[in-house]
Amino acid sequence: MKSKAELRIAIIGGGIAGASTAIALNAKGIRADVYEQASSFGEVGAGIGIRPPSVRCFKEWGIYEALEKVTNRSDHMEIIAGDDHLLIKETWPVLTDDKTEAYSRLVHRADLLDTLVNNIPTDQLHLDHRCESIIDHGDYAEVKFSNGKTIEADIVVAADGIRSPIRNQVLEPVEAIYSGYLAHRVLIDFDQALGMASDENILRIYVDGDNSCYFLPLHNRNQVSVDITVPGEFAWRPELTKEEIMESIKGFGPTVQKVIENIKLEDIVTRPLCDLEPIDKWTTNTVALIGDSAHAMLHNQGQGANMAMQDAEVLAKAIAEEATVVDALKKYEELRKPVTQLYQKLSRLFPSDQAKTAFPEKEHFEAL
Repeated sequence: MKSKAELRIAIIGGGIAGASTAIALNAKGIRADVYEQASSFGEVGAGIGIRPPSVRCFKEWGIYEALEKVTNRSDHMEIIAGDDHLLIKETWPVLTDDKTEAYSRLVHRADLLDTLVNNIPTDQLHLDHRCESIIDHGDYAEVKFSNGKTIEADIVVAADGIRSPIRNQVLEPVEAIYSGYLAHRVLIDFDQALGMASDENILRIYVDGDNSCYFLPLHNRNQVSVDITVPGEFAWRPELTKEEIMESIKGFGPTVQKVIENIKLEDIVTRPLCDLEPIDKWTTNTVALIGDSAHAMLHNQGQGANMAMQDAEVLAKAIAEEATVVDALKKYEELRKPVTQLYQKLSRLFPSDQAKTAFPEKEHFEAL
């Protein structure tokens, strides 16, 4: 393998997976350039929980203090019936070798991405670069962009999402699988939540059968991330009326309904919930899938972003430590497949008023 300083590494996609990979490599003294199709980084997504294994990555990368500024520690999560009857209150599960790490740090996805992007040198960020095609030559890859630019790289990291063009060109075409559910997401101010959000920094999930409504407090913003997950017809950009959304939550209690009723339709972003079946092969001798391109999962266990950040650290460490690119990519795939495929399976378990635990992952990790 070339010296680490000589390696040409191109990361296609500037989301959480791509930005994390650049930072993880930089922390090990290895340069990587990020190519993002958008012209700017905008506010997208919803509130998420950063789990201790991912927090450890930020400490490894030397940017934990930046993460602390935009997150708040949460020690519990609640599942509540639509009529406000508390069903389950649990501490977050232990996912590390430290039993005191039973927590999550709540953050808006946009604040997390900003924190990552702000810690990448500007000369390594390339906006307006939509990947048009890739040719894998075996010992290097050639990437062509729609703006006419072409680059060559010893390693191409495909952080280009669930519909990854790179995966579909270089490895195998894979179709996203629709869960049958839509997620209606919106940010509201604390006072608009009518007491549904917790001042104790508790993620609350209201359930009506298999339908759910998440209230995730974001104290640094004085806002609440609301996510209404209900059945609906598939479309990549669904367009629903406010009446249709209200009809879908008629089984919830009056307070939840009042909160949603007060929200403007134009503020709500609706997306279909899709994932992937486990993929047999993530890497070639020069290309590696990461994040959603490798193992897209549903949002139910809140692990999609966490898996992407942990992917990044494992990949960067393998590149830094292994003798060849081939060995590094193989090692990365071997280490990350088991845990990500477990979470792909667990993510298909929707919260329910019949659930016995808020964390189906507990039995798999706490025993370890």
